[in-house]
Amino acid sequence: MSTSTDWSLPRHGHDSPPPAPLRTAAHTKKRWAWCIARIAGIDVYVHASFTILLAWVVIAHVARGEGALATLSDVMLVGAVFAIIVLHELGHALVARRFGIRTFDITLLPIGGVARLERFPEDPVKELLIAIAGPLVNFALAGALYSVLAATGATPSLHELTTAGGSVLAKLMWINLMIGVFNLTPAFPMDGGRVFRALLAMRLPYVRATDIAAIVGQAIALVIGIAGMFSSPMLVLVAVFVWMGARAESASVHVQRSLRGVTVGAAMATSFRILAPRETVAHAAAHVLSGFQDDFPVVDGSTVVGVLSRGVLLRALASEARETPIAAVMQKEFVLADDREALTDAMRRLNGAPSDVVPVMHDGALVGMLTSERLGAIVRASLA
Repeated sequence: MSTSTDWSLPRHGHDSPPPAPLRTAAHTKKRWAWCIARIAGIDVYVHASFTILLAWVVIAHVARGEGALATLSDVMLVGAVFAIIVLHELGHALVARRFGIRTFDITLLPIGGVARLERFPEDPVKELLIAIAGPLVNFALAGALYSVLAATGATPSLHELTTAGGSVLAKLMWINLMIGVFNLTPAFPMDGGRVFRALLAMRLPYVRATDIAAIVGQAIALVIGIAGMFSSPMLVLVAVFVWMGARAESASVHVQRSLRGVTVGAAMATSFRILAPRETVAHAAAHVLSGFQDDFPVVDGSTVVGVLSRGVLLRALASEARETPIAAVMQKEFVLADDREALTDAMRRLNGAPSDVVPVMHDGALVGMLTSERLGAIVRASLA
């Protein structure tokens, strides 16, 4: 499976200000996930819950009294399957890159993979090509594996294909076919849902196409969930994922449309305190306790050098670092926004940033601030 968070609208015209820089680390830290590789400039993470799947495989073999070799073989097969999923997600990412769309990262979960694209294009043809790229990778891999099996005289029988039996190569061929077909199910946020929306959008307004695709996706999720109650808990989990993904996709598109034309300057807070790098954590805590604000830009002279969020501040206080200079605990990787740029563009760039505190600039001067809480309130108001 593949999903993406889509906040952006078409890019600015020629008379718009240039995008503010994104200050970010090479590897953005993620909670409960570890970066295991960097492929084509994209970080690949494995989520902590992935260990549950491996543990389940081991426990199942132990319960059946099978030996270490059989257990290791199936663990390696699971690893191969998730390598296939990485290739599937890279298919999306590399086609998206051809259209100037960045992929923040790929995360492996027990139910599949998630590629976080900065946006999906509203051009239905481009969306169609990006969405279908993943399944096409799987079909290409299945074809390559079939060619190898045929060349070695080990072409799998129909029985082996329908039962996922046979050699390791035959199993991997079957798995690729299943991943490709399953992901073409017309339900958000799966690839088939995006293909379906793209086809609808060729004849209908984009928002209407999204709403129809989301309703169909939730109906399919309901069917999958009911089937899972009588067969597999994993299907129930997939159904919940699809249901929530369809709802989130529809809400995201409605937010984009309702915020079209709104600038960062219209949404930012203009009354705020700044902190200096040499000030202490205790000094920042006093501002929070006074109820004035929770998040701060850190300014050295006239230059924004960092941001201090409430979460970082609380962790510093918990470690008894009250007299520590703010420079030692502040986040040095952050997004800068321009007060004249579209709010949705700033939200898109914030989606892949390591900090959710956004200093807002005007011709190099700090004039405002955006936080995740303020943006959340704006989004909720737009959906009301």
